[in-house]
Order: sequence, then structure tokens, then C-alpha cells
Amino acid sequence: MSIYGLSPETAMKVTDFSFNLPEALVAQRPPAERGQSRLMTLSRSTGRREHRRVAELPDILAPDFRSGGGTKGPLLVFNNSRVRKARLLGRSLSSGASVEFLLLERRDGHTWLAMTQRARRRRPGSRYIFAEGLPGETEGEIAGAEGEFRLIAFDRPVGEAWLERYGHIPLPPYIRRGDTPEDAERYQTVYAEDPAAGGDFARRSAAAPTAGLHFTDELLAALAGRGIEIAFVTLHVGLGTFLPVRVPLVEDHRMHEEFFFISPETAAAVENARAGGRRIIAVGTTSLRALESAWEPAPQKAPGGGRLRQGEGTTGIFIYPGYTFKAADALFTNFHTPQSTLLMLVSAFAGREFILESYAEAVREGYRFFSYGDAMLIL
Repeated sequence: MSIYGLSPETAMKVTDFSFNLPEALVAQRPPAERGQSRLMTLSRSTGRREHRRVAELPDILAPDFRSGGGTKGPLLVFNNSRVRKARLLGRSLSSGASVEFLLLERRDGHTWLAMTQRARRRRPGSRYIFAEGLPGETEGEIAGAEGEFRLIAFDRPVGEAWLERYGHIPLPPYIRRGDTPEDAERYQTVYAEDPAAGGDFARRSAAAPTAGLHFTDELLAALAGRGIEIAFVTLHVGLGTFLPVRVPLVEDHRMHEEFFFISPETAAAVENARAGGRRIIAVGTTSLRALESAWEPAPQKAPGGGRLRQGEGTTGIFIYPGYTFKAADALFTNFHTPQSTLLMLVSAFAGREFILESYAEAVREGYRFFSYGDAMLIL
């Protein structure tokens, strides 16, 4: 029996979460206007699919409470983490070759844990130069390894101010182009917040919580105007979200831990929504993982189904089919890459066959996929 409660006979293969996707449907750029993407809605109770627009969300969600005569609609929970310019482009001082590092976690003012291509070549003592010829020029030296990741020590402090000026937006590898000034705005949610603590070395994300990229200030105001409540959690996106699965069996994959925070206001909003029988809708898989990670079940024989624990923590939660959801009733999300933990999560939420059928329909209908692509609402 595995630690996730599946016997070897019922273990799922990673290849069970594959689908065919024409490369032309991988969105290389954001839509012309934020909030104008297509939206596929899925009903888990009826199996029905509809093709709508993200801009229609207030109309889609408003009937959720009007039919019951209530005065408040569902609660939408967003991840307000801010993306850092964590991608560094440099040059090897020994070979002159171009190099790229993705900074993931600060260990001290000068040292970061990083991902890099051809990591085996990045041996301790290897040196690289970044922001060459510019006022912020710095050298970095490989100071150690942690599995497939590398510790890189810089000869000057590398914090948010330096990264904002000399770093690059960490576009995912399936976007086959360099980042542009447009990406600095569009690969960031409109409600992203600067962390209150940490100053130049505050926690931030190494990738965007991309479901939130669809929302504009105007759409948020329209949702609030229809009685739909909004709350925020923080989960700083890192390896736990986007590291590929490299084992054949799903249950053998281990997630890396990510930091999350639940404010007292959000915990109260979730508790009030639960008490009022209102739907809780996670906007994005990171919001969902934060909610599920912070959920405390009620003591045995106690009334109610539990509560959301406020405060900060770390999570390595891995959600795949067979998981019982406790905090969220619906999910707004993007379309995810084949064989990824994110596809496994949405399959746990709506059923693997239903999700793969829906993805196949999205391909037939010409939906745009992944970070800058279209969206899905699972009700």
C-alpha cells in the first residue's frame, strides 16, 4: 500500500494523463486584450460542456445564488503571489557559451537555488557572468548541488531590485521566444501584491498563477457588482507546481514544498461561505492547493466539516484522482500540459475521462492552451 492509499493493482500510470495537442494551439503570446479569452464550462453533475467567454463569468456565476433568493453569490478565491523576474541570461567564463538559470529559492543575500539546462555541466567552481557590461554586472559561481538543482553564489547581493532591472520574466519553455516588455505586465495578475515582509528578499513566485491572468479590474468589479465575493490566498509558485513528473507511476512522484499564507480575512470568508451554503470557487490550481493544504477537518463527532486554518505554512500536497476535496466546490483554471501534476489535479476534480474528453473537444474547437491560453470552469 502506498502512502497515498492506492494498492499496486490500482496505481495509475503517468501516461494515463496524455493527450494529443497540435503545436499550433500552444499560445505563444497573450490575447490582444486581457479577459477576452474563451471559456469552456464543465458540469460535473450533468456532464454538459458549454463554450463561453471569460468576460461572461458574472452572468455564469450570478444564477448560482439568485435561484435560492440569497443576497451573496459564490466566493472566488485567488492567488495574489507576485512573479519575480527570476530568469537570468549569462555567459560561461570558461567556454563563452550562453547559459540560463531560473532562480527558485534564496539561501542568503548572495546565494540562490536554481534550475539550469544541462545541469551536469554546471559543476562546483564553474563561473558565469550576468548583466555583462551593465552597472549591475555580477559573477556567479556554482557552490554546490541539490539533486538536479544548483546553488549559485553571486559576487554581489542579488535581490528583487537587481532582478527587476536585470532579470527576465520566467516564461515557460513551451513559449518559444524571448520575453518582451509586454510580458512584464501580462505575465502578472492585476491583483498581485508585493509581500509585506522580506524587503528586497521577500518571497515571490518563479512562475505565474496563470488562471488569474484572465481577470481585469473591470471584471473583478463586475463580479463584485453581482454579489460574488472575492478573497485571496498566497502560494508562491515554485518547483512543486511546475517540475515535470519523471517517474512511470503517479503515486511515486513527490512534490517539492511551496510556501503559502491564509489571512484571517480569507479564513473568515471561507467559513462564512461554508456556513451559508455558498459555493467556494478556487481560481487556479495553486489557490486550490493552498485551500486544501490549510483545511483542518472537524474533530470526530463535532458538527460541521472543518475549517480553514489561517497563517503561513509550506505544502507538498499532491492531488490526483482518488483525492477527496474538502475546501473547494468549483475550479477556474487554464488548460494544462500532458502528464503534468496540474492535469492530474483537474482530473481528480472532474474525473480523468471527462477531462480528457473535454481537452479533446478543446483541440477540435481550436482553444489556445497553457499559460497564455484559454480557460476552463469546472462546476
